Amino acid sequence: MTKVAAKKTAGVLGDDLALNAKQVSGVDPNRELPVVWAVAKGSFKNKLILVPTALAISAFAPWAVTPLLMLGGIYLCYEGVEKLAHTYLHRDTVANAAQHHAVLAQAIANPAIDMVAFEKDKIKGAIRTDFILSAEIIVIALGTVTAASFTQQIAVVSGIALIMTVGVYGLVAGIVKLDDIGLHLSEKSGKFVQNIGRALLLGAPYLMKTLSVVGTAAMFMVGGGILTHGIPVLHHLSDNIAQNVASVAGIGALLTTLLPVIVDAIVGIIAGAIALGAITLGTRLVGRNARQL
Repeated sequence: MTKVAAKKTAGVLGDDLALNAKQVSGVDPNRELPVVWAVAKGSFKNKLILVPTALAISAFAPWAVTPLLMLGGIYLCYEGVEKLAHTYLHRDTVANAAQHHAVLAQAIANPAIDMVAFEKDKIKGAIRTDFILSAEIIVIALGTVTAASFTQQIAVVSGIALIMTVGVYGLVAGIVKLDDIGLHLSEKSGKFVQNIGRALLLGAPYLMKTLSVVGTAAMFMVGGGILTHGIPVLHHLSDNIAQNVASVAGIGALLTTLLPVIVDAIVGIIAGAIALGAITLGTRLVGRNARQL
């Protein structure tokens, strides 16, 4: 059961890694690991709140698990579409990214600036982000074991919370230090080791971009999969589309297996677009009413 839950929650992992690695970027290189450790401790505290809450809901209001799972799926899809639309919705943020990076570099180099306060802000922001992502992971994990005994639910959900926290922040620590490792190896005497160091230096930015892309795609697949399996009409429609396409095209077993995943991703994109449109419209209406008042 833990393996099944891990597979389902792994879809959030890529986005979790990319977001947390970005959250601690801009910190003094000598302080990166302490900051990651501080965020990891905050993540453990988040899990200590979320896991008992999820298990209490499962014990006393099991009917609420499926709606919570569906809300988590919609949120994943919304987050994915929002990331894709970020360039158009937040042009000022994108345009000022280079300027922000330059200001950040000057702040790190300036001893007069209180970097302890800067680190605390970074840590608080990362822990807030972790709370949302952790809630998604816990709800998805709980949704895979709703039919199991309460003891098994405790074991699986607690195990997933521990594995994901250790795994995510262990990998985040490795990712944020990847460029430092590459620089260290590039200064060694051996040519082979130097080449490895240069490869790490060149590859670190691309790794972050890849994690972000994979994480976004995974959000659509996981979120769409939750929605298609939670809504019987969508589930049957997904199976029918996959079977019809496979029978018409005469494709192989691998593509037949991938077709439901593709359909889930399409459902996820559509659901995320609807959610984003509704939230954007609602935000504008609330802002307009507030200005009129």
